[in-house]
Amino acid sequence: MAADTPLELPQRGPVQAAAAALTANLPTLLAALILVLIVLSAAFAPLLFTQDPAAMAPALRLKPVTWEHWLGTDAYGRDVYSRIVYGARVSLVVGIGAAAVSVVIGLAIGLVAGFFRAVDAVAMRVMDGLMAIPNILLAIAVVALSGATLWTVLVAITIPEIPRVVRLVRSVVLSAREEPYVEAAIAAGTSLPRILWRHLMPNTLPALIVQGTYVCASAILTESILSFLGAGLSPEIPTWGNIIAEGRNFFLIKPTLILWPGLLVSLTVLSVNLVGDALRDALDPRMAKRG
Repeated sequence: MAADTPLELPQRGPVQAAAAALTANLPTLLAALILVLIVLSAAFAPLLFTQDPAAMAPALRLKPVTWEHWLGTDAYGRDVYSRIVYGARVSLVVGIGAAAVSVVIGLAIGLVAGFFRAVDAVAMRVMDGLMAIPNILLAIAVVALSGATLWTVLVAITIPEIPRVVRLVRSVVLSAREEPYVEAAIAAGTSLPRILWRHLMPNTLPALIVQGTYVCASAILTESILSFLGAGLSPEIPTWGNIIAEGRNFFLIKPTLILWPGLLVSLTVLSVNLVGDALRDALDPRMAKRG
């Protein structure tokens, strides 16, 4: 009688693995729920705010919590709750936009640099030069040269993140290009775009997804720092960094002006990082084997 063979369980796909990782423990699940709530509040901000976030009422300056002003008012009589809700829109646009742009540009440069040695020598020296400049200083320089608008702030935050994505993609491509299936595709005369798109690019996706979450968290924090330093968007635009910057002068009188936006920045960055760690554990084969 033939020996019984163990049944092989079906392998989970990336989506199933990511979903399982996000619900594997309570901190990660709470982080994912917090991100969902923040995204929904930003998307439906016109339906959630109680007052016009830009309306000034000097007679109501620095008022405490009331039924009309759920988090009180600031030094100009503006509703703090409405400004925080609308500030989530700017932070998420900057974070998601910086992550998307840096991943797309970094993927293109990293694929070419990892496949062609001549391009690699030039491209990586440029990337090393950009990485030698601190993120904040480079962002301040870009904003100072081009003016403080949402798009210039987005560009200023994205530029320092591109080299990190390029180095990540390049490292994956350098190891993947030596695989037999890539060498077979080259020997068979497969076109270069097809090799890069069909054979090399899929190997970078798990690492890029994780890196994108870290870039998003870093961009949200950088935008808040720029606004706090006065190098970000105009003060009248509700952003978490602007709210903190305006509230620091009244910290002793009303510390909640800094507490609420600072708490939301911390929760958002922490939640994105926790989700990124969970996705790394789910999508990285080495971490999956270790688990």
